[in-house]
Amino acid sequence: MEPSFVLQHVTNSVGDTFDIVIQNKKIAQLTKVGEGQGDHTFDCSGLFVSSGWIDLHVHAFPEFEPYGDFIDEIGVKQGVTTIVDAGSCGADRIANLMKNRIESKTNLLAFLNISRIGLQQVNELTNLKWIDHQKISHAIASYPDEIIGLKARISRSVVGENEIKPLHMARKIADETKLPLMVHIGSGPPAITDVLPLLKKGDIITHFLNGKANRLFDRNGHPYKEFLEAIDRGVHLDVGHGTASFSFQTAEMARENGIHFDTISTDIYQGNRLNGPVYSMAHTLSKFLYLGYSLENVINAVTVDVANWLKKPELGRIQVGDLANLTLFKLEDKQITLTDSEGEQRIAKKKIKPKGVVINGELITY
Repeated sequence: MEPSFVLQHVTNSVGDTFDIVIQNKKIAQLTKVGEGQGDHTFDCSGLFVSSGWIDLHVHAFPEFEPYGDFIDEIGVKQGVTTIVDAGSCGADRIANLMKNRIESKTNLLAFLNISRIGLQQVNELTNLKWIDHQKISHAIASYPDEIIGLKARISRSVVGENEIKPLHMARKIADETKLPLMVHIGSGPPAITDVLPLLKKGDIITHFLNGKANRLFDRNGHPYKEFLEAIDRGVHLDVGHGTASFSFQTAEMARENGIHFDTISTDIYQGNRLNGPVYSMAHTLSKFLYLGYSLENVINAVTVDVANWLKKPELGRIQVGDLANLTLFKLEDKQITLTDSEGEQRIAKKKIKPKGVVINGELITY
């Protein structure tokens, strides 16, 4: 039996304070403050706890420069216990990503790029022959638990003259494989109003708060009817901040129109981790606190809400008997400059700062 440990005096995002006892990598007890018993005790006074943060959109394949990074650099070192690689690899290199996964602490799932070359080139949908049904099927069969969806990057620089054709092909493959589709939106053509009708319940629009001309809102700040119809169908709205895909002004348009994010993700890779504007999951979450969302709303968007979309509810809860994946963090009263992907800066008075994780039962603090 492994030594047990207690996280004493932790507080969740709604203000409840308690102790968590972890034994044999699992949550063994949730007790009143001071009642948790274990071989080691860690005083977490002043810290918040949540189930482990989940980042639904990252690029964690460093072999593909510039849009890649090392798994643990954007995972456990940032307070994130589970990352979902958003189509860095297609069928040609998915095995390499899975090998990297085994050698890392952070939990990793993946969307499979519908182009077999993935981000080896960033115009991966200019050649329709790279969309290879047989190779896609083989990759999914090889990693049925790790591949949780398909990724199609549908913007002008990626599809070239093919415009909407790759998305029609992606739609067919998603239907045949019964996997959800994550669609990157950006500059047109194709027009965003042509992209939206092809998305179904459970599919994901990522980068939905981008500030580009081809965004989801018209020039008067009103959502297109195709966007509202997609929301009504159950299409999932993911932030996917990235270097070029998050605008404070667009985020404010969404809030003014009563349109709420489903999940907050970073679209992080080495360049925007080191040089901004993303930096980290915590930095991204701090932007939504600045926008007026509650701590509970913000934390739910990287825990329970994303876990439910993944159909892995155990990743989004703190429950006795579950494998222990937790994030410890502080909410600091500290002035911070926040920059969006358009270069617009805002001054916030609070910031979220991760202080450690429990990853598959192992405590790591920083």
